[in-house]
Amino acid sequence: MGPQRIVCLTEEPTETLYALGEQDRIVGISGFTVRPPQARKEKPKVSAFTSAKIGEILKLQPDLAIGFSDIQADIAAELVRHGVEVWISNHRSVDGIVDYVRRLGALVGAAERANAYADTLQRGLDDVRAQAARLPRRPTVYFEEWDEPQITGIRWVSELIGIAGGDDVFPEMAKESLAKHRILADGSEVVRRAPDIILGSWCGKKFRPDRVAARPGWDAIPAVRDGELHEIKSPLILQPGPAALTDGVQAIAAIIQRWAGRHR
Repeated sequence: MGPQRIVCLTEEPTETLYALGEQDRIVGISGFTVRPPQARKEKPKVSAFTSAKIGEILKLQPDLAIGFSDIQADIAAELVRHGVEVWISNHRSVDGIVDYVRRLGALVGAAERANAYADTLQRGLDDVRAQAARLPRRPTVYFEEWDEPQITGIRWVSELIGIAGGDDVFPEMAKESLAKHRILADGSEVVRRAPDIILGSWCGKKFRPDRVAARPGWDAIPAVRDGELHEIKSPLILQPGPAALTDGVQAIAAIIQRWAGRHR
């Protein structure tokens, strides 16, 4: 049976529950939700990422609220004080996302469907990895999550770059779960590490390759010299859910495959 009235404080539980055919349980969603598109039309928007309309959520009489990470700790605490059961997941890796799908499915009594869906996601990743293994050369990749200050990619993004056939130039920073610990103290370090490709996904605003290319000294970076600056839309890659494991990694893989075709 499981919870019947779920509020999703971020996008990934919404996308997952729709994929499992359990969308009727959802009574409220995050205002940042874009996947699946019908969720925005069907469900009331009751939260952002760091804030929520607590009163509106309580009116929905949820028996479970689902959120993500320490950033939503204050929202979670407020809901708990009002008697709402809350699950805050904190997965940061590709394996963690796959496991999240399984756990969420089990939570709503759809374990069998969730396991099948998770297996499908894993097979898709295996296919991307197999395709990448045939590349004649692996490019180095700089992923930028924000521009002011410059923030490098989180762990699942770094892992997806690897699966797609590239090598993250800041793998040591990807291990840091908090964005504040992935701030580049000196942008010239990107110049020194000389990525072949620059991927930008500025959460909430459009990536501007021209601004990146105009940074002092960045004209020496191979990616800038060769015009290899690309946007990955944030809903595809910055949510630790199915989107990143499907359209997100496919978008990265397509860029890397095109790069490889020009650098045989």
